[in-house]
Amino acid sequence: MRPRTRILAAAASAAALTLTLLAASPLAANANRGGIDWGPCPEVDPAEPVECAHINVPLDYDRPWRGTIEIGLAKREALNPDEKIGTILMDPGGPGGSGAGSIMNGSPLTGEAAERFDIVGFDPRGINTSTQVLCSEDALLDAVEAPFPTDQASWEARENANAALTEDCREHTGRLFDHVSNLETVEDMERIRRALGEGKLNYLGYSYGTIMGQQYAEQYPRNIRTMVLDGNMDHSLESTWDFMRTETAAVEQNFTEFAAWCESTPECALYGEDVETVYAGIKDKARAGELKDPYEGLPLDFITLSELYTFTANYPQGWPTLAIEYEAMRDGVVLPSEPGLLQEEPELFEYLYYPAWCQDWGWEIEDYDEFESLLGDLAADSPNVEWTPYNQHALTCIGSDIDYTNERDELDIPRSAPPIVFIGNEHDPATVYPWTLAAADQADGHLITYEGYFHTVYGGFSACVDDAVNAYFVEREKPEQGLSCPNLDFPETSALSARRFPVGPY
Repeated sequence: MRPRTRILAAAASAAALTLTLLAASPLAANANRGGIDWGPCPEVDPAEPVECAHINVPLDYDRPWRGTIEIGLAKREALNPDEKIGTILMDPGGPGGSGAGSIMNGSPLTGEAAERFDIVGFDPRGINTSTQVLCSEDALLDAVEAPFPTDQASWEARENANAALTEDCREHTGRLFDHVSNLETVEDMERIRRALGEGKLNYLGYSYGTIMGQQYAEQYPRNIRTMVLDGNMDHSLESTWDFMRTETAAVEQNFTEFAAWCESTPECALYGEDVETVYAGIKDKARAGELKDPYEGLPLDFITLSELYTFTANYPQGWPTLAIEYEAMRDGVVLPSEPGLLQEEPELFEYLYYPAWCQDWGWEIEDYDEFESLLGDLAADSPNVEWTPYNQHALTCIGSDIDYTNERDELDIPRSAPPIVFIGNEHDPATVYPWTLAAADQADGHLITYEGYFHTVYGGFSACVDDAVNAYFVEREKPEQGLSCPNLDFPETSALSARRFPVGPY
C-alpha cells in the first residue's frame, strides 16, 4: 500500500538509503565559544554512551551579522578512551540524513577505529536537531504527488507544483531556505572542527556526505588529518543527460546480472525462460494500461513498476522474490501481502532535500519535448530497465525558482591536503561506481573497490574494507594501490527475501 501519508513521510524525511531519522526535538545542552557542552540526548536511554549538544553558526556566511542557526551534534566516546587519538566527524548522506540520529542509534566504526576515536554525527543545517527547513503538508503533497510528465500540460503542472512548494517553504522557513547548499555545510563543518578542539579533522562521509568531504578538502585542505568518503557523488557531471544516463546504466547492469542468475538457477521462478523477454512483455502491459500490481491487483504503470519492483534487481538478496513478482504480473496472479501501515503526520514537514538539491546541482530541462528526448535516449542506452527512480532527482527543481549556487566542476583539492580514501561499490545503484572513480581520480585519491552490491559498505560488513579503513584512520596508512574487496552479496534462495528496498535521496 502507498497511502498519501506514506508517500509524504518518505519525501519529507529525505533520508539516506538505510537511515532512520529521529523526530526533531530540542537538545538538552548548549555550546559556548570555548567548546561544546555535552549533555544527555533526548529520548535516548541514559545508559547509552552517547551525548548531545548544539553549536551556533552564521545563517549566511556572506552576511554573518544577519543571525545564527543551530547545528545539532551527537557523540559516542572511544571504546578505549585511554588510547584515544581524536574524534571522527561523520555524516550519513542525504541531503537530509541525520548524523546525530545515526550516532544516537549506534556507531559505524569498527575494530581499532572504534577503540581509539570518539565519533560525532552532525545534523546538517535544515534537519532534525538543527534549525529546520519546514514546508506545509498540502504544498509538499501537491509536489510529491504531481503526476509523472507525459505531455507538456503535465510538465507544466509539475513546474507549478514546485513553484508553489518553494513559496510555501520560504514562508515557513525564512532566510534559511536559500542558504542550505553544500558550500554552507562545509563552513558549518569547519566551525564544528573548531568547537571540538580538533587541530585536524578526521571525517567519515557516506553517500551525500561525500560531497561534504570533497568540498571541505577543497576549502580547508590543511585542516584534515584523515578523510574517508564511501559511495561518492560526482560534482563534475556536466549535464542532466550525464546524470540520468549514469544512474540508469548502473541499474541496467544489475538487471542483466539478475537475468543471468535467474536463467541459470533452478530456484528462480523464471528459470529456463528469457527474463529480458518476460520483462519486455510486462513493460508492454504496463504501457498499455493492462498491468496489475501483484499484491493488490491495482493498475501499475511503467514508472511505478520500475520504482517499486524492478529497482529490486540492484540487490541480489531480493532476486528470488522479484522473479516471483514478475511471474505473477505476467500471469495475472495475486500474491499474498501484508497490510500497509498508516501513520499520522504533523502539519509541517522537515524537507531539506528540496532546496539543498536544487542549490547544489541545478539540473535543467527546458520543456516536455526535451524530457521526452531524454527518455528516448535512456531507453536506447539501457534497453531493459529504461529508468531508475533516481532520475526523479532531475525533475526536482524544474519551475522551482531556487538559485543554483554551488556550481558543478571537477574537484580542485590542493596538494596540501593529506591522502583521501574513496570507497566505491561496483554495483551501487545510487552513487554509482563511475562517480567514485571520477572523484577519486580528480582528487588523486586512494581507491578501495568493493566488488558487490548495495549502497556504501564500511562499517562491519566487509572485513577487507574495514581493515583498510581502520588502518588508515589509526595509523594514516594508505590502502594498497588497486585494493579490491570480494563480493559478499548473494541471492537468498532458501527462503523468500524482503521485497521492498528503500529508494530515496543519497
